[in-house]
Amino acid sequence: MLSALLIWFGTGMQPFWPLMWLAPLPPLLVATRASAQRTAVVAFAAWFLGVLNLWHYLHGLITVPATVILMDSGIMALVFTLAVIVFRALLRRGAYVSALLALPATWVSFEYIVNLTSSSGTAVSLAYSQLRFLPFLQLASLTGPWGMSFLLLSFPAAVAVGVYLYRIAPKRAGWIVGGNVAVIVAVLAFGTVRLLSPIDGPLVKVGLVASDAQGNDDVADKGAPTQRLLQAYADEAAKLAADGAKAIVMPEKIGVVVDGESPASDAVLQATADQTGATVVAGLVHVAPKAEYNAARIYVPHAAPLEYHKEHMLPPFELKFTPGKAITVMSHPSGRWGVAICKDMDFTGLSRRYGNAGAGLMLVPAWDFNMDWLFHGHIALMRGVEDGFSIVRAAKNGSIFVSDNRGRILAEVRTNTAPFVALVTEVPVAHANTLYQRWGNWFAWVALGLLMLVVVQGLRLRKHSGDAA
Repeated sequence: MLSALLIWFGTGMQPFWPLMWLAPLPPLLVATRASAQRTAVVAFAAWFLGVLNLWHYLHGLITVPATVILMDSGIMALVFTLAVIVFRALLRRGAYVSALLALPATWVSFEYIVNLTSSSGTAVSLAYSQLRFLPFLQLASLTGPWGMSFLLLSFPAAVAVGVYLYRIAPKRAGWIVGGNVAVIVAVLAFGTVRLLSPIDGPLVKVGLVASDAQGNDDVADKGAPTQRLLQAYADEAAKLAADGAKAIVMPEKIGVVVDGESPASDAVLQATADQTGATVVAGLVHVAPKAEYNAARIYVPHAAPLEYHKEHMLPPFELKFTPGKAITVMSHPSGRWGVAICKDMDFTGLSRRYGNAGAGLMLVPAWDFNMDWLFHGHIALMRGVEDGFSIVRAAKNGSIFVSDNRGRILAEVRTNTAPFVALVTEVPVAHANTLYQRWGNWFAWVALGLLMLVVVQGLRLRKHSGDAA
């Protein structure tokens, strides 16, 4: 129950980051002294109950079927349980380092496989519980989320090994726990230095505007309703441009434009761009003759509108849309600007493409579900740290925020505080080259390799113990 409570409050909608450093520890301590069966029951129950903290969000809000939630929660609990059982077996056979690696290697391998195969992308990663732990977050610039999850889980595993060894080999226990702590201290030192180092790039004023007045589930109908709403947004955008904003971002799917009718809708925001000199990005549903897109229309002053198509859709709500395949990068005197939409930022691959294209600023229309404004809205912060760009994200039913390439939120306002919520702030436009941007998911492959070594070690020791018997 203690472990389940730590998982419940250490993850979810508003995670308290210190808790996840301790959450796996109780089942691991049980594993040092209990039978395999009791260990399995404790580990499974702890994780299964803990991750049910998302039940109301997934079932009540996103309408995920209860059976799917229970199955997914059960799979996560089973992966954790298997890792703890392997930890126990290796620990009791004297393979202490392999025991320490068993949990983080298993879990990170699982996270990476989910990322490759699921529409959830990286959303299941434990690394997102640490977004407010800024020195630790900088590790994402080297390893992506995978190294963060690995180190997060290695700490309780090292403590459990140390507790087990303390009576029989205190010096070795000290070396194992001390070695793990030393790695964590080195990571935090790296993160602190990175946070203190200046961001070398020009500052640009950006504006964000969003309205929840339509209601949680509304997209303005095509024609006059969309034009009226766009005009209301254009009026707010003009105020932001008067305050100096050079880029203005609006939420995802605020209205519908149809081929043949789009010039009238485009004229509203294009006029704002032309008159103010600001680039305006608005999320719109684009209905073409043979496809329908979740699009971001980009209105550049005195030029034809550009369009980016969302790549990663939210099932089942967005399955009617045709996914995009190309990134959109604009050259600006301040640097290179890119465009993505909401759930695109849950996936590492697309952001790496923008990083490799030299993007220093990402403009992101989005649409959240109110209660997940932290849980989902702030996932984008890690993409900025991984691939070296600042983020301007405007979501209806969530928040509008601006962050730099260290994951620091420079300004943020909830969208439920006024009919139209607006924000103007300066943001550095500087692309930071990172190891993760260059090498990609290298650490996930390290975790997979360590898992294979751990399994081989376990099988070898089991065979030897069987021969001895």
